[in-house]
Amino acid sequence: MSKKILVVDDEQSISTLLQYNLKQAGYDVLTAFDGEEGLLKCISEEPDLVVLDLMLPRMDGIEVCKQLRQRKIMVPILMLTAKDDEFDKVLGLELGADDYMTKPFSPREVVARVKAILRRTQTSTGKEMVGNHIPEKLSIGDLKVLPEHYEAYYADERLDLTPKEFELLVYLAKHKGRVLTRDQLLSAVWNYDFAGDTRIVDVHISHLREKIERNTKKPLYIKTIRGLGYKLEEPKTNE
Repeated sequence: MSKKILVVDDEQSISTLLQYNLKQAGYDVLTAFDGEEGLLKCISEEPDLVVLDLMLPRMDGIEVCKQLRQRKIMVPILMLTAKDDEFDKVLGLELGADDYMTKPFSPREVVARVKAILRRTQTSTGKEMVGNHIPEKLSIGDLKVLPEHYEAYYADERLDLTPKEFELLVYLAKHKGRVLTRDQLLSAVWNYDFAGDTRIVDVHISHLREKIERNTKKPLYIKTIRGLGYKLEEPKTNE
C-alpha cells in the first residue's frame, strides 16, 4: 500500500512540483495551501508524513507543528523554510519537526529526504536489527524501550515521542554505556550529511531529557560527556 504524503505550501508552483515528484516516486499525495487547512487534513486524513512550509497564511508552519504535537499526533514532519534563519530551524525542531530543508531546494532531494524519514520510521516500528534479531525490550533503570512495538515507557508511563526522538532513544539504548559523539549520532540517526549541524542532536537530546529525567539539570540517564558527546547509562541511586 502506498504511503500517503501531505504537502502544505501556499506557493502553487512549489506544491505542484512536489506533488508531481512525490507521485512519480510512488506516493499518494494530498495538498493544502494554508496552515489551517493543513492541520485539518492532517487530523482527518492521517498521512504517513507531512511536508510543511514554515511561512503559511492563516496559521504558520510552527503553529501547525505545535498543535499537531499537542494533540499527540506524532506524524513525521519535514519542514520547509525560505529563510536561512537558524532560529527558525531550531525552533521548528524544538516543536517536533523531524527534519528541515531550506528553499530553494531540489525536488529530488525532497523525495530523498522523505524516503529516508519513512525508511527510518519503518525501521523503528519493527525492523530494527541488533545482530541477527529484533530486540524485544531494552531496559535501563525505569526506562523501557520496545523497538518492535515502537513504544517507550518511563516508570510504566508511556512516553509521547516524535519519530526522531524515538529513533535517537533506541540508538542510545542499544549502545548503553558507550560515549557517542554528536557526529556519530548525526550519521546513525539522521543518516545523511547535515554539514556538521550538531545542534540538531542537542535539541533532540534536550527533548528526551525533558521526558525521561526528573531533573534535566542533573540528568541520571543521558549524560553529557564534555568535549565528546552523550552517553545513556544506568542511573546511579546515590546521584
